[in-house]
Amino acid sequence: MPPNMKKISLFYIFLIFLFILSLGFILQSGKNLELEKENFHSSQVLLSKKYLDNTPNESSKINFPRPGFLDLEAIVKIFSGHLKQPISRLLLQLIVIILAARFCGKLATILGQPSVIGEILAGILLGPSLLGFIFPEGFQLLFPKESLSTLQILSQLGLLLFMFVVGMELDLKILRNQAESAIVISHSSIMFPFLLGAGLAYLIYVPLAPEGVDFIAFCLFMGIGMSITAFPVLARIILEKGLTKTTLGSLALTAAAADDVTAWCVLAIVVTIVNAGSFSSGILMIVMSLTYMFVMWKGILPLMKRAGNLYTTKESMTKSITAFFFLFIFISAWITEAIGIHALFGAFLAGVVMPDKKELRNNLVEKIEDFSLTVLLPLFFAFTGLRTKFGLLSSSGLWPVFFLILFVAVLGKLGGSAIASRLSGKSWMDSFSIGILMNTRGLMELIVLNIGYDLGVLSEEIFSMMVLMALTTTVMTGPGLKLIELFFTKRDTIVKPTLNSGILISFAQHTRGLELLKIAYGLFPEKKKKETLQQFIYLLILIFLNLTRKNTNP
Repeated sequence: MPPNMKKISLFYIFLIFLFILSLGFILQSGKNLELEKENFHSSQVLLSKKYLDNTPNESSKINFPRPGFLDLEAIVKIFSGHLKQPISRLLLQLIVIILAARFCGKLATILGQPSVIGEILAGILLGPSLLGFIFPEGFQLLFPKESLSTLQILSQLGLLLFMFVVGMELDLKILRNQAESAIVISHSSIMFPFLLGAGLAYLIYVPLAPEGVDFIAFCLFMGIGMSITAFPVLARIILEKGLTKTTLGSLALTAAAADDVTAWCVLAIVVTIVNAGSFSSGILMIVMSLTYMFVMWKGILPLMKRAGNLYTTKESMTKSITAFFFLFIFISAWITEAIGIHALFGAFLAGVVMPDKKELRNNLVEKIEDFSLTVLLPLFFAFTGLRTKFGLLSSSGLWPVFFLILFVAVLGKLGGSAIASRLSGKSWMDSFSIGILMNTRGLMELIVLNIGYDLGVLSEEIFSMMVLMALTTTVMTGPGLKLIELFFTKRDTIVKPTLNSGILISFAQHTRGLELLKIAYGLFPEKKKKETLQQFIYLLILIFLNLTRKNTNP
């Protein structure tokens, strides 16, 4: 066994024991906080809820200076009567959201950031944090409360298709390459931030957790919220940086793939525990979830492989075959939703068990990706932006808490990944680079946060701070890699040659070979043919490398 392998195995075992003991201690200690939280809410006034409605209140309207040269309220009244029909309002929402997503995505690309950063930012800008503050009448006209349910359903449909594509793009074969190091790095980058997130949950549970939420549920969601890595965003960053074929890029990609699979399994367990309500129900849901995954892996996967041998070309992908694959996505999503672990997990599993045929997968991605990523996924960003209310951070004095969340998130992901990478034999430069890459959260973090928000585990304040944390950690990936390279790389000084040189013997003419071979036999007559040929090759190398200095004065 290599020395690094022994060291990293001991570290992995120690890490698992530390994780179990520490998490058990935090959960046990946190049970006492539930009584303290009840006393806290009975003795103090709750944090301001002025942002509960999507319409900003009157105080925010008064604080904003209105331009006197344009009567915006009159313009709104003219068009409001025409836009009360649901289909008319939905079409307007689609137009505004897609335009904003494309513009901000293109701007992010120009600035050297992934386009998903711009699309997330577009959703936030369309929410109450900016549009609702600057133009409240227009915000209410565009996103009235009664229209949000339709927007949410369409955004969830886009997420289902997106998670299916993510599952298809997740090539499990890469886990076989550098599997040991990648899995340790992946699990280290999950357990470290999970523990730190659980510890942070202990500190903020009383003042910031929603009423009626158990500490265990809140603690587990804060832990998983800190542990997510955005595999699709990370893969695109590695591709754009030209790291795909490097050891660093392949290891980071493998670790991110393992992280993705592990984190979604952990999330499924966490959602199951939150939805169960009792210990016996939780055990039943976990058993059903594991059974379904086993059926998908051992039963559906072999059938899909056979189907992949039949339908690989575009001509074979008829409407009936395409409809079958869509039905498979929706059935898998419905089953996991019925079990209680969330429909997105079923769509992800459906993508993972797709036939391992590149042509088939490309055809499916081509049919799904354009519409889901261009039209439906921006709806999810917009819906997330409607829930994100940065004004709460200022009005409630929560900016210090946000910076604490950001510090814990970066420390857990970067530190956990870097330590495991270093113990596996990587240099400090590569270790920190892997840590920066694994710190990318992006869209996957938003999915987890929305699940927690829908379950009532995360409050508006926590949700807004975690969204801002996800955006910040994704933005810092590119600059972080450049900073590490600048810090560790020592640039060599290039010395230009000052001497004029020339070739002693030219090899351009193939007829010279026979003459040189005769010279070699003449120099080494006592050698055998094989040894003579070796000496001849050495002679050629010496002649080629010895350059004579030309006389600069003719």
